[in-house]
Amino acid sequence: MTCADLHRVDGTRVSLRLAVPEDAAYIHSLRIDPRYNTYLSAVSGTVADQRAWIEHYKTREAMGQEYYFVIERCLDVTPCGLVRLYDISADHFTWGSWILDHNKPAKAALESAVLIYRIGFEQLGIAVSKFDVRTDNERTLAFHRRFGAVETGRDDQDVFFEYTRDRFDIDIATHMSVINTKVQGD
Repeated sequence: MTCADLHRVDGTRVSLRLAVPEDAAYIHSLRIDPRYNTYLSAVSGTVADQRAWIEHYKTREAMGQEYYFVIERCLDVTPCGLVRLYDISADHFTWGSWILDHNKPAKAALESAVLIYRIGFEQLGIAVSKFDVRTDNERTLAFHRRFGAVETGRDDQDVFFEYTRDRFDIDIATHMSVINTKVQGD
């Protein structure tokens, strides 16, 4: 799988688009905003530093080691978040750095998760997702448990989860039914 195959992955309400250096100001603004960065690793530096990080990341992307996506609304391609797929190996991948901002449409969390799993399981052909969530991030912990992820351990800082392709294949029809249900304003 090449990064060109992943340039844009469209959903119903949101799409995932590979980040480019021109996204630096948007990414930096989310990463330094206390409304969105509470449970992410700390970021310091400037927009120029963020741009340099993206330029360096593009090498890892080209090698298939990591993919950093801007989440956009399908309706008008307004950016509404970020998500990263990394620690990619033959048997598992990790996803995180997940932020949805105030521009997100209804069901953006569910749909962006479905899209990231589609990329990992269907496009990259990997069987297991392993990821962690901060122990005090109650909303995200609840989301992953509802989604069907299985807790595999914990430490003082994180709860560790796995979610398998087999489980995704069982769950996808239910997830898509929820995503495709009209909500007020659609």
